Amino acid sequence: MALAILFIVPFLGTLLGALAVYLFRSGIGEGTGKAVSGFAGGVMIAASVWSLLLPAIEDSSYFTAAAGFMLGIIFLLIIDTVVPHLHVNAENAEGKSSGLSRSALLMLSVTIHNIPEGMAVGAAAAAAVAAEGGIPYASALALSLGIALQNFPEGLVVSMPLYKEGKSRGRAFLEGTLSGAVEPAGAVLAFIFVSALSSLLPVLLSFAAGAMFYVVVEELIPEASEGEHSNVGTVGAALGFVLMMLLDGIFG
Repeated sequence: MALAILFIVPFLGTLLGALAVYLFRSGIGEGTGKAVSGFAGGVMIAASVWSLLLPAIEDSSYFTAAAGFMLGIIFLLIIDTVVPHLHVNAENAEGKSSGLSRSALLMLSVTIHNIPEGMAVGAAAAAAVAAEGGIPYASALALSLGIALQNFPEGLVVSMPLYKEGKSRGRAFLEGTLSGAVEPAGAVLAFIFVSALSSLLPVLLSFAAGAMFYVVVEELIPEASEGEHSNVGTVGAALGFVLMMLLDGIFG
C-alpha cells in the first residue's frame, strides 16, 4: 500500500491539473504560464539534487553519480532527437515537422517530460525498500509529492490547448489526465528494474536526476524565460526549488 501511494500521487497531480480545464474559459495568461514553467523547473532541480543525486553520492561516489547523471542526459537527448514532439508552454506550441497531428505531438511531448519523473519515483521507492538502508520512505514520499505539485500545472498546460483546439472539455480533461498515465507505469517498471539490480542503485538514481535535469534545461527554463516578464518565471523557479527543498527536509 505504501508503495502504491508513491506511484499514484504524481498521477493525481496531473488529474487535478487537468480538471482545471473546467474552470478556465480562454486559457491562462503569459505571465501565469511562465510562473508555471518556472515552478515546475524549480521543483525538478531540487528533487534531482536532494532526492536523487545526494543519496546516490552517499551510497557510492561522486564519480559514479556523475556517470549516471550524464547517462540520463544522453538518454533524454536521444529521445528528444528521435521522437517528434511539441515544445509546449501555456499558450503556444511549436513542434518538429512530422505527419502526426498536433494533439499526438502534444501527447508525445508530455510523455517525454514524464519519463524521467516516473523513473525517479520508481528508483526512489526501490531505494526506500533496499535491504541496506537506501533512502528513507519519507524522502521518497517527498519526491512523489514534489512531482505531483509540478504535475498539477502540467495537467492544465496539456488540457487547455486541447480544449482551445476544439475538443470538448471532457475530451481535453481525459487526454490531459492520460498524459500522466506514463508516470505510475514508468515508476513500477523502474522499481522492478532497480530492485532486480540493486547494486546499480546509485547509478540509476543519478540517471533519473540527469534525465530530469535535461527536461528542465531543454524545455522548462526556455519557456519560463523567453519574451517579456521573464522575472516571473525566475520567481516561480525559486518558489518551486524552495518548496521541494523544504518538503525533503520535513519528510526526509
